[in-house]
Amino acid sequence: MQLSNEEEDYNLSLSKFESMLKTNKVLFFDSEEFEEIILHYLDMGKANLAKKALKLALDQHPKSTGLKLVQVEMLVYDDKLEIAEKLLNELYAIEPNNEEIYIQKANIYSKRDQHEKAVELLKIALQYTDDYADVYNLIGMEYLFMDNLEMAKDSFIKCLEEDLEDQSALYNVVYCFEFLDQNQEAIAYLIEYINKNPYSEIAWHQLGRLHYGVKEYENAIRAFDYATLIDDEFLGAFMEKAKAYERLKKYAEAIESYNRTIELDDATSYALLRIGKCYEKLGNAVLALKYYNQTVHEDPLLDKGWIAITDFYVRQKNFQKALFFVNKALAIDNQNRLYWKRYATINKQMNFFEEAEFGYRKAVEFGDCELDTWLFWVDILQFLGEFDSAVQTLLQASEYFPEENEIEYRLAGLYFMLQENTKAKFHLSNGLRLNFDNYILIEDLFPVIWTKKTVQNYIAKHKK
Repeated sequence: MQLSNEEEDYNLSLSKFESMLKTNKVLFFDSEEFEEIILHYLDMGKANLAKKALKLALDQHPKSTGLKLVQVEMLVYDDKLEIAEKLLNELYAIEPNNEEIYIQKANIYSKRDQHEKAVELLKIALQYTDDYADVYNLIGMEYLFMDNLEMAKDSFIKCLEEDLEDQSALYNVVYCFEFLDQNQEAIAYLIEYINKNPYSEIAWHQLGRLHYGVKEYENAIRAFDYATLIDDEFLGAFMEKAKAYERLKKYAEAIESYNRTIELDDATSYALLRIGKCYEKLGNAVLALKYYNQTVHEDPLLDKGWIAITDFYVRQKNFQKALFFVNKALAIDNQNRLYWKRYATINKQMNFFEEAEFGYRKAVEFGDCELDTWLFWVDILQFLGEFDSAVQTLLQASEYFPEENEIEYRLAGLYFMLQENTKAKFHLSNGLRLNFDNYILIEDLFPVIWTKKTVQNYIAKHKK
């Protein structure tokens, strides 16, 4: 690919400058060359070289407004705001119509968190600039800092009206729409934008994301297809397309898209995991397990990978292996309530009741408030003969589920077991009131209590 004349001149200027630094010879550059050299070093994060270039530049061109504005930019970068402001005031006295003076003053106000004043100055800059897109973009950013997403959105739209190719403005305008929960409006805006700029893969990708967000998966796939047609190495679009195919239960197509991401870049644990899940949905257990194993090989600290293998073996009813892999996940994240619940369920299936009780206890401790978790835990406590603990656990559960018949029946049975008959009858009465037909829980869970005549009479009396 041939370089343009401008690019060749720019590269020559850089080479000439770096050669000068090595030989200590002072060579002449015009002020614009110096500006480009300084800004190049600033963009590269080479502040020392930028400062060296600026010093030489001002020695050669002491009256250059452009170079002094670059000096202001560097002073602002170094948080020397007072010095920068003083220099800007001097420049303003010479060139009051220079838009860059207002932009740099706005930058100083922005640094001081005075964003309203920054916007005022940028609006003045609009009167003098030829680059409206850049100034609208800066105004948009100031409104973002103020959390005024509506005004920020309008500014970024104006920026794009001036420069359709401004990708950062495009991302920002979509961000504003999404933050304002205006997904349908964002879709309409992007369709209008694409009509003007149909070969913008970014716009198609963002459109796909928005369709996905509102569960319009077919439309999402269509948009991602266009993004990947324009750029056949657009990894993000292939990844999002795969997710949309999964939502539509088109698992073979999803696998194809995930595989494309692996062709474009190194395999990610996420893609491998999703491929494994797709194969499992297709009923191909061998390939599913192969990809799950590749997932944890790629990223041994990815707990979701170990959990996928755990769930695979649970579905296969191979609880011994499932227990091994859930322990791997817990070794990475031992505060995950869902992992502890799996641990408890697997141990329960293997009749390891003490371990199962521990698992349910940890699940609740880490925030699991599901009714079935409480009930499984209580039933195991009862099985282990820990009636007092079971009662305390049920009373705790009743704070979350105050009108739950399954809790009331269990409390009744446990209080009868503890021979606290008054409390037992109170909770039995509650259970019968909430769901009479569910009294069979007493027969299932407390067969000894069920045979008592007093219990049978109390239920019969309540039935009448």
